[in-house]
Amino acid sequence: MTRKIVFKGILAAATLVTLHSGAQAGGLERGGYNIDLLFDPSTVAIESTTTYVAPQRKLKNARDNNPLDGTGSNGIGGGSTTADDTEGYWAPRIGIKGAIGDSVDCMFDYSQPWGAHAKPGRNWVGANNNTETKIESDNYAATCSYRFDVGPGQLRLIGGAFYQEVSGFKERLVAPAGFSGVLGNGIGRLDLEGNGWGWRTGVAYEIPEYALRASLVYNSEVNLDNITGTVNLSQVNGAVIPVYGSQKTPDSLELKLQSGIAPDWLAFGSVKWTDWSQLQKIPFCAVGTSSCSLSNAVTSLELGYRDGWTITGGIGHKFNEQWSGAVSVTWDRGTSQGFGTQTDTWLLGAGVGYQPSKNVEIRLSGAIGILTGGSSGSVTLDGVSYGGDVSYSFKDDLVAAVSTSLKVRF
Repeated sequence: MTRKIVFKGILAAATLVTLHSGAQAGGLERGGYNIDLLFDPSTVAIESTTTYVAPQRKLKNARDNNPLDGTGSNGIGGGSTTADDTEGYWAPRIGIKGAIGDSVDCMFDYSQPWGAHAKPGRNWVGANNNTETKIESDNYAATCSYRFDVGPGQLRLIGGAFYQEVSGFKERLVAPAGFSGVLGNGIGRLDLEGNGWGWRTGVAYEIPEYALRASLVYNSEVNLDNITGTVNLSQVNGAVIPVYGSQKTPDSLELKLQSGIAPDWLAFGSVKWTDWSQLQKIPFCAVGTSSCSLSNAVTSLELGYRDGWTITGGIGHKFNEQWSGAVSVTWDRGTSQGFGTQTDTWLLGAGVGYQPSKNVEIRLSGAIGILTGGSSGSVTLDGVSYGGDVSYSFKDDLVAAVSTSLKVRF
């Protein structure tokens, strides 16, 4: 029991570091899924966490490859060959965990697992590809576990369900202002929203005396088979077209490990696979068509992702009864395949935990990392063409993140 108390503060800091390290993962991941609160030993625990991420991706050497909608952002060769592509974002999470008897724990939480915000603007030569794209999500989850003695520790069986809402828009230059028949600025906008249910299952083994825990958790895909929206061409030819489509959000599998390695010292790590290859070219068709495919789509979203892998490792240390800290390194494999800016990411994270009383924990952490360089252009993936309208390159860019967290126990 003594060693369990000794390691308690270290676990808090380690949890915070791994949380924000995943905030700049590949695909559309922001906060992702996190059920660490379920393992809190208190009868009742409430936790609120906010993470801010500031990626600094800059596009260079852009070239307009599609003369059909005019060359350059003004249709006659104008526009910048550089652009600031990414916008900063917040990733909040709030949860409450309660123990039911000696063996059952349940957690209810709200998070924003997926999202994106790219805003290169209207004055670059790739405006016909994108001027602004924003995707947001809301996730409401319930997760429970049942634990029982096995050997020197406890085995925990985990299960739960979540309801997810996803919405967003994309704007791009369809026909430059001043072209014959163009009624406004030539910008077209696609608005979308959808929702669906998912589930999770997992297993964990814990030996509290050694701060040892190994967990394996699977999160299912969410079938957004009811996506609805509009293609707004009021600034092009005056048309507003209701559209529909479908898409699945990715499933994921994550292995987490942690263990005490010396008095007041803890090692931790994780490996996560995410099925981002489900997101390729997503068609959206006019309401009233009997089926929707790329052949009869009004428009489509081009992603062309491959599966993502995220690996994290770190060390935590307890300085005294109130203060603890941790550092971590994270590698995330890029999901882009010659089209887009999702290249490999490296992050160095550090966090501190402060416990002024046995019922309150305050945590603060930060991360600095590198978005590796690359290029985007015309590619063919599984017989489907991507990136034919614009090409560009980008160098290694910085990303920074900061997280704050408050936990109250009863």
